Amino acid sequence: MRGWQGVVLGLICSAGLSPAFADDSMLDKGLGLLDSGKLLATGGVSNVEGAGGGGLATWALISGYGSRDGVGFNAHGTYIRTGDYSLWSGGAAIGLFDRVELSYAHQSFDTQHVGALLGLGQGFTIDQDIYGAKVKVVGDAVYDQDSWLPQIAAGVQYKHNDRGWLIKAIGGASDDGTDYYVAFTKLFLAQSLLVDATVRETKANQFGILGFGGDKDNGYSTEFEGSAAYLFSRNFAVGAEFRTKPDNLGIAREDNAWDLFAAYFLTKNVSLTAAYVDLGNIVIKDHQNGAYLSVQVGL
Repeated sequence: MRGWQGVVLGLICSAGLSPAFADDSMLDKGLGLLDSGKLLATGGVSNVEGAGGGGLATWALISGYGSRDGVGFNAHGTYIRTGDYSLWSGGAAIGLFDRVELSYAHQSFDTQHVGALLGLGQGFTIDQDIYGAKVKVVGDAVYDQDSWLPQIAAGVQYKHNDRGWLIKAIGGASDDGTDYYVAFTKLFLAQSLLVDATVRETKANQFGILGFGGDKDNGYSTEFEGSAAYLFSRNFAVGAEFRTKPDNLGIAREDNAWDLFAAYFLTKNVSLTAAYVDLGNIVIKDHQNGAYLSVQVGL
């Protein structure tokens, strides 16, 4: 294991939880734990991999609206349609005492007519499961307004792809892999502005849809995720994201991804996100851009 992957895991394992987490009396409060104590929109939305953040990027914010004395839960459904492919993602996340986030997402990638061109069959699908854990290490995006210190979180995501034989055929090294990341998120309340920078260590090809590692490179690469969002009101935000990706497979060039998004928080229980997303080249098709739509519901 490389050095900073171990640091990420160490931060996750050793970060002290809120005293409320260890207080047995909290277990007797039942639904009282669902206090929804955080400000609207400060849990972010569920990204395409199930973690709290934007559409493409993972933020240091913890999913849900549970305060440091409560928990929050949400479920999401996301659909992306580009010129030649589509992706469904559904999953859930729980935020524990505004310190720990546990998430799960299932992705189904539909090759549509490209599957037939590749000899896989019309509408051939690739499915992937993603299990994630994130820990807030230091800082608070909301309450540290008098400090330049961002909220910092460390996370890990384990991904498993169901098409191992296909991964091998296209030059991929494995059908499962683990990502490690550190996210830095700063919310400027007076300016209604949120900015995020995330550093990710990964082997994933197309987020893991095309496996992990490859004939060109089977080592971890350090990638970047950046987000900026402006809140026009308590309920409505617009922004942009950029995410770099490794280029491990000789069969096809892999481009970086970006999006322009708008998120509307109807209540703390329901949010809608729409975006224009550009994923670049995917296998034999360039210019894979189109619509991103996501619904999140929670407690």
